[in-house]
This record gives sequence, C-alpha cells and structure tokens, in this order.
Amino acid sequence: MTTYYSEEHEWITVEGDSGTVGITDYAQNALGDIVFVEVPEVGNSYDKGDEIAVVESVKAASEIYAPISGEVIAVNDALEDEPALVNAQAETDGWFYKVTISDADELKELMDADGYKAFTAGLE
Repeated sequence: MTTYYSEEHEWITVEGDSGTVGITDYAQNALGDIVFVEVPEVGNSYDKGDEIAVVESVKAASEIYAPISGEVIAVNDALEDEPALVNAQAETDGWFYKVTISDADELKELMDADGYKAFTAGLE
C-alpha cells in the first residue's frame, strides 16, 4: 500500500487497482470540529479534480475534490452518524470513499508523505 497526497489536502491509499480516499490531518485541523460529511454515491464516476464530497465544520463548509479519476465502489457510512471520526482519525477510520482507479498515471501528479509535509510546512 502506498499513500499519496493532493495540494487540496486529500489523501489516497492505493492497494492494487483501488484506493481509499479521505482528507488529511492537516485539513481536518484547519476545518475545526466537523459536524457533517456528504460522501459520493457508490457507482458514480468522477474525473480527477471533480468536486466529490462536502465537509461542514463549525467554521465553514469545504468541497472535497477527487485526487484521481475513478468509480466509487464504497463509502464510509459511519460518517453519517459520526462525522467527528474525521477529526479523531482523519487518515484511518475517517476515510470518505473507496474508488477503482481509472488512470494510474494520475498518481504521479500527487505527492508522497515527505512532499506533502514540505508542502504544508510552506503554508504556515
């Protein structure tokens, strides 16, 4: 398994031809207490960069963008009743959806953990 990061603060952990997607710990920290998560519908396909989900916090609402193109194959239903999972475990149990990857070459445009760490350090 390899994890990649986008400049929009999404992560994707890739295993074979599928990936699990969520927002980074940096993003959840910036948003504050998350009170609502709208995940995509299973079976829908998205292109890289498409708006795919919404997160609402006590501070603001924020769109979540697809870090890669693909078809949604599962969603984290636990977020409906417990959106604070994103705050508590953004990069594990707080995942948003799983996707079948349409174009693995798009992963080359994402950052690895060290690159993302350097990217976020430049934002502070």
